[in-house]
Amino acid sequence: LRVRMLGGTQVGYARVTRRWWQQVTGMMRSESLLDRPVYFVSSNSHSLANLVTGMARDHEASLVRIVEARGPQYLADELGRFRDHAAEGDWNNFLYYVQRLYTGSIATDERSQLRREERDRGVLGVASRTALDVAAQVIPLDRLDAGHFDPRLGRVDSSVLQKSGAVIVNIDYPLGLAAYNILREVAETAAELRGVYVLGKAATLNADVGDVMISGVVHDEHSGCTYWLDNAFTVADVSPYLRFGSGLDNQRAVTVKGTFLQNRGYLDFYYREAFTVVEMEAGPYCSAVFEMTQAGRHPTGEPVNFSKLPVDFGVIHYASDTPFTQA
Repeated sequence: LRVRMLGGTQVGYARVTRRWWQQVTGMMRSESLLDRPVYFVSSNSHSLANLVTGMARDHEASLVRIVEARGPQYLADELGRFRDHAAEGDWNNFLYYVQRLYTGSIATDERSQLRREERDRGVLGVASRTALDVAAQVIPLDRLDAGHFDPRLGRVDSSVLQKSGAVIVNIDYPLGLAAYNILREVAETAAELRGVYVLGKAATLNADVGDVMISGVVHDEHSGCTYWLDNAFTVADVSPYLRFGSGLDNQRAVTVKGTFLQNRGYLDFYYREAFTVVEMEAGPYCSAVFEMTQAGRHPTGEPVNFSKLPVDFGVIHYASDTPFTQA
């Protein structure tokens, strides 16, 4: 197996990242959003849009017709269980899943229409046209209508939202040092960065697929540092909505350099050291947060205490695979 790197200098990586971020700031400038406070979220391109636009519920009838006409069979079966009041899942989650499958198969003009509808409801999408293949969304809070929100968000006063000058910048989560470069670039140019929230999937060494894991410690293989977090998330934040999994707190995460490098002996080593979450972005994000809040560059091979950060910082993972088992 031969691997040829076409470009890999730190300066080149920073240049590509800046070019990517200029697409986002260009859109923010055109919408007069550039001077607003920012909450940075690393998740995916559909989770926040699902929660705040209400599009899936507004298109409920057409989504149901798609399942009836095209399937797949497991979704048709689940639809039947909902109609028989025998389903255990949440109806909104079902609609979100169907909508995601549907948008992946429609024509470009139909997808563009959906993106325009999202934009009208306050979610401004920015597709990447650079080598850094990370989509972004800009969500000004004062353009959201609380009447569209997922009911699980609780009662939200639209008038309070309209008085907010804050903007959520959500990106389709990158892995490895891309996370470090992106957050550094955002922090350098944002008018005021108030919070950083990392939501992603991870392998688990002690839980089941679908469980939600909240770590208090992150060891980063890139820097060799171990970060001790005062995590903004708690199990109480997510446990009311977990119908099939469990919430686990006080977990210890390790950010690895790549899944190809993992084997049973490697994972067993970390498990014996009480690390239970194996993922690929939290450590580099921690290194960027360090440089946002401290005078120097992030250290290497040191323990770092994040107990008194001047920004809100939260890390949460859901278990997507269990490498210690055949599952």
